[in-house]
Amino acid sequence: MSAEFDFLTPDDKPALLGLTSSDLADNAKAALDQLGFKVHAAANHGEFLHKFAQTPYHVVILEDVFGGGTLEENESLLALQRMPMQQRRHAVVVLVGAAFATFNPMQAFQQGVHSVVNPAEAFLLIQLIQKAVADNDIFLHTFRHAQQRLC
Repeated sequence: MSAEFDFLTPDDKPALLGLTSSDLADNAKAALDQLGFKVHAAANHGEFLHKFAQTPYHVVILEDVFGGGTLEENESLLALQRMPMQQRRHAVVVLVGAAFATFNPMQAFQQGVHSVVNPAEAFLLIQLIQKAVADNDIFLHTFRHAQQRLC
Protein backbone atom coordinates (compact mmCIF):
# COMPACT_ATOMS: atom_id res chain seq x y z
CA MET A 1 0.00 0.00 0.00
CA SER A 2 1.48 3.31 -1.08
CA ALA A 3 0.50 6.39 0.88
CA GLU A 4 1.05 9.87 -0.48
CA PHE A 5 1.89 12.40 2.21
CA ASP A 6 1.65 16.13 1.75
CA PHE A 7 3.10 17.93 4.74
CA LEU A 8 2.02 21.45 5.55
CA THR A 9 4.17 23.96 7.37
CA PRO A 10 2.85 26.93 9.38
CA ASP A 11 3.79 29.21 6.47
CA ASP A 12 1.78 27.25 3.88
CA LYS A 13 -1.52 28.55 2.59
CA PRO A 14 -3.56 25.45 1.69
CA ALA A 15 -6.39 25.53 -0.84
CA LEU A 16 -8.93 22.83 -1.65
CA LEU A 17 -10.52 22.27 -5.05
CA GLY A 18 -13.81 20.47 -5.63
CA LEU A 19 -14.07 20.85 -9.39
CA THR A 20 -15.45 18.50 -12.03
CA SER A 21 -14.37 20.39 -15.16
CA SER A 22 -10.71 19.70 -16.01
CA ASP A 23 -10.29 23.09 -17.74
CA LEU A 24 -11.64 24.91 -14.71
CA ALA A 25 -9.50 22.77 -12.37
CA ASP A 26 -6.35 23.55 -14.38
CA ASN A 27 -7.19 27.26 -14.43
CA ALA A 28 -7.92 27.33 -10.67
CA LYS A 29 -4.77 25.37 -9.83
CA ALA A 30 -2.62 27.72 -11.92
CA ALA A 31 -4.22 30.79 -10.30
CA LEU A 32 -3.77 29.42 -6.77
CA ASP A 33 -0.18 28.34 -7.50
CA GLN A 34 0.59 31.85 -8.72
CA LEU A 35 -0.90 33.30 -5.52
CA GLY A 36 1.31 31.02 -3.41
CA PHE A 37 -1.27 28.48 -2.26
CA LYS A 38 -0.56 24.79 -1.77
CA VAL A 39 -3.35 23.13 -3.75
CA HIS A 40 -5.16 19.91 -2.87
CA ALA A 41 -7.86 18.50 -5.14
CA ALA A 42 -10.73 16.21 -4.20
CA ALA A 43 -12.21 13.68 -6.60
CA ASN A 44 -15.53 13.15 -4.81
CA HIS A 45 -17.65 14.41 -1.91
CA GLY A 46 -16.24 11.96 0.61
CA GLU A 47 -12.67 12.96 -0.15
CA PHE A 48 -13.61 16.66 -0.17
CA LEU A 49 -15.26 16.51 3.26
CA HIS A 50 -12.47 14.36 4.73
CA LYS A 51 -9.79 16.79 3.54
CA PHE A 52 -11.78 19.81 4.72
CA ALA A 53 -12.15 18.27 8.19
CA GLN A 54 -8.42 17.50 8.44
CA THR A 55 -6.87 20.77 7.22
CA PRO A 56 -7.72 24.43 7.86
CA TYR A 57 -7.89 25.49 4.20
CA HIS A 58 -7.55 29.20 3.46
CA VAL A 59 -9.42 28.98 0.16
CA VAL A 60 -11.97 26.45 -1.08
CA ILE A 61 -13.16 26.49 -4.68
CA LEU A 62 -16.22 24.32 -5.27
CA GLU A 63 -18.14 23.77 -8.48
CA ASP A 64 -21.93 23.69 -8.36
CA VAL A 65 -22.02 20.37 -10.26
CA PHE A 66 -19.13 18.77 -8.34
CA GLY A 67 -19.64 15.05 -8.02
CA GLY A 68 -21.83 14.86 -11.12
CA GLY A 69 -25.07 16.15 -9.60
CA THR A 70 -26.89 19.44 -9.51
CA LEU A 71 -26.45 22.41 -7.20
CA GLU A 72 -29.26 21.13 -4.96
CA GLU A 73 -27.60 17.67 -4.75
CA ASN A 74 -24.06 18.92 -4.10
CA GLU A 75 -23.22 17.07 -0.86
CA SER A 76 -20.05 19.06 -0.26
CA LEU A 77 -21.84 22.40 -0.53
CA LEU A 78 -24.72 21.18 1.64
CA ALA A 79 -22.26 20.02 4.30
CA LEU A 80 -20.47 23.39 4.26
CA GLN A 81 -23.77 25.27 4.48
CA ARG A 82 -24.85 23.25 7.53
CA MET A 83 -21.47 23.42 9.24
CA PRO A 84 -21.19 25.67 12.31
CA MET A 85 -19.24 28.84 11.61
CA GLN A 86 -16.43 27.96 14.04
CA GLN A 87 -15.67 24.92 11.88
CA ARG A 88 -15.53 26.78 8.56
CA ARG A 89 -14.52 30.33 9.50
CA HIS A 90 -10.93 29.71 8.39
CA ALA A 91 -11.91 29.11 4.75
CA VAL A 92 -12.97 31.53 2.03
CA VAL A 93 -15.44 29.51 -0.04
CA VAL A 94 -15.83 30.34 -3.74
CA LEU A 95 -18.68 28.64 -5.59
CA VAL A 96 -18.38 28.31 -9.38
CA GLY A 97 -21.46 27.83 -11.55
CA ALA A 98 -22.95 28.88 -14.87
CA ALA A 99 -26.11 30.18 -13.18
CA PHE A 100 -24.19 32.76 -11.13
CA ALA A 101 -23.20 36.33 -11.87
CA THR A 102 -19.59 36.78 -10.79
CA PHE A 103 -19.28 38.50 -7.40
CA ASN A 104 -23.03 38.87 -6.92
CA PRO A 105 -23.22 39.25 -3.12
CA MET A 106 -26.87 38.21 -2.89
CA GLN A 107 -26.25 34.96 -4.79
CA ALA A 108 -23.23 34.26 -2.57
CA PHE A 109 -25.29 34.94 0.57
CA GLN A 110 -28.10 32.72 -0.74
CA GLN A 111 -25.65 29.83 -1.20
CA GLY A 112 -23.85 30.41 2.13
CA VAL A 113 -20.47 31.11 0.50
CA HIS A 114 -18.15 34.09 0.31
CA SER A 115 -18.22 34.56 -3.43
CA VAL A 116 -19.77 33.17 -6.61
CA VAL A 117 -18.02 33.02 -9.98
CA ASN A 118 -19.34 32.29 -13.45
CA PRO A 119 -17.02 29.87 -15.30
CA ALA A 120 -17.08 32.20 -18.32
CA GLU A 121 -15.01 34.61 -16.23
CA ALA A 122 -12.55 32.02 -14.95
CA PHE A 123 -9.76 33.88 -16.75
CA LEU A 124 -10.08 36.48 -13.96
CA LEU A 125 -9.71 33.87 -11.22
CA ILE A 126 -6.51 35.33 -9.74
CA GLN A 127 -8.14 38.72 -9.18
CA LEU A 128 -11.40 37.15 -8.01
CA ILE A 129 -9.65 34.99 -5.39
CA GLN A 130 -7.60 37.97 -4.18
CA LYS A 131 -10.74 40.08 -3.80
CA ALA A 132 -12.68 37.36 -1.96
CA VAL A 133 -9.81 36.77 0.47
CA ALA A 134 -9.29 40.51 1.03
CA ASP A 135 -13.02 41.11 1.62
CA ASN A 136 -13.11 38.26 4.14
CA ASP A 137 -9.99 39.56 5.92
CA ILE A 138 -11.55 43.01 6.25
CA PHE A 139 -14.80 41.53 7.53
CA LEU A 140 -13.07 39.35 10.17
CA HIS A 141 -10.33 41.84 11.13
CA THR A 142 -11.96 42.99 14.38
CA PHE A 143 -12.87 39.44 15.40
CA ARG A 144 -9.34 38.15 14.77
CA HIS A 145 -7.78 41.12 16.58
CA ALA A 146 -9.98 40.49 19.66
CA GLN A 147 -9.18 36.79 19.51
CA GLN A 148 -5.43 37.49 19.46
CA ARG A 149 -5.71 39.83 22.45
CA LEU A 150 -7.45 37.11 24.46
CA CYS A 151 -4.78 34.48 23.75
